[in-house]
Amino acid sequence: MSKRYFDLSDDLSIRGRWQLHSPVDEHGQEVDPWQFTKGQAVQVDTRLRLPLQVNGTPLDFTLGGLDTPVVSTRVAALLTELAPDDVQLLPVDIDGQTEPFRIVVATRLIRCIDDQASREVRYWKPEDGRPEKVGKYRVVSGLRIDPTQVGSARVFRPWGWTVALIVSEDIKQALERAGVTGTRFKEV
Repeated sequence: MSKRYFDLSDDLSIRGRWQLHSPVDEHGQEVDPWQFTKGQAVQVDTRLRLPLQVNGTPLDFTLGGLDTPVVSTRVAALLTELAPDDVQLLPVDIDGQTEPFRIVVATRLIRCIDDQASREVRYWKPEDGRPEKVGKYRVVSGLRIDPTQVGSARVFRPWGWTVALIVSEDIKQALERAGVTGTRFKEV
């Protein structure tokens, strides 16, 4: 029986929901949000804060500015229980909230994109004028992964396309059973 995996993203169709900006430090200076999506642990030496872009109903799962996953304490507890070796959870304050939240950093980066099964895959070429990106993914549409490459990971980023946050089927089911708000899943 093959394992199933899902791209976990933000359900933007929820009416009246909040939207979060990118994280800032204690001085209000933006912190590089891409560090949280590289598939590796990060070192943060400051207390992080997320300003609201749109005030609204708080969600258990939200992608803050530039795909930074932000979760409630109950989601953080589930991830700690089910995937302790796959995530780093960083405390973050959200404007107007007394409840603590966490930024989720997937600490595994796995070379698993199935180029043939994905709808469209394009790579950067020399003629694109970006020599530092030649040979790397430029476009991945209809992402599909090769589950045989994943190993024991339950939460991870795919090498070359780290905008995707992938979770195993058991993580998806646990989040659904818990009634977590803000999630959207697409099988990959």
